[in-house]
Amino acid sequence: MGLAVKSRNPVMWLVIGLPILSIVAGVGLVVVALESGGDDAVIDTVQRTAQIQTTELGPDQRAQSMKLSAVLHVDAKGIDLLPVGGGFSNGDVPRNAPLKIVLSHPSDATLDRTVELRPSELGWHADLALPLDHDWLLQLTPNDTQWRLRGRLVAGQGAAHLAPAIAGN
Repeated sequence: MGLAVKSRNPVMWLVIGLPILSIVAGVGLVVVALESGGDDAVIDTVQRTAQIQTTELGPDQRAQSMKLSAVLHVDAKGIDLLPVGGGFSNGDVPRNAPLKIVLSHPSDATLDRTVELRPSELGWHADLALPLDHDWLLQLTPNDTQWRLRGRLVAGQGAAHLAPAIAGN
């Protein structure tokens, strides 16, 4: 009489299955890491030294020393930048030169925009219908990037204050 022994030990499935599952998960993590890229969500030029990330603060310091400040207004007609005192009123910033504003989505870089603001009667203007269904990070500079103002346009609001990133004395 032949003895047919069928061994269905579930522990063997764990011994074989867990290493295979960990290899598949490891490969999946490597693929996700490679596809995400190494880009940060920071629009500044940064340097990395010994695991420390640094950025050039010279433009922020110049804007602070010039006491620059502005208000960005957004509506159906476009974007208006209204200067508020400081170098805007005493001639440090030429009123006939265009300015550049970078509008960054806080989490999706594909929605980022760079817009040229042209001189207008009250400040600077750009014809752009800007969606206000999410926040925008704002960075305003002249074309030579000698100074820089930053701000945040909160979702649903039509205006934002732009100021130097470095606090005054």
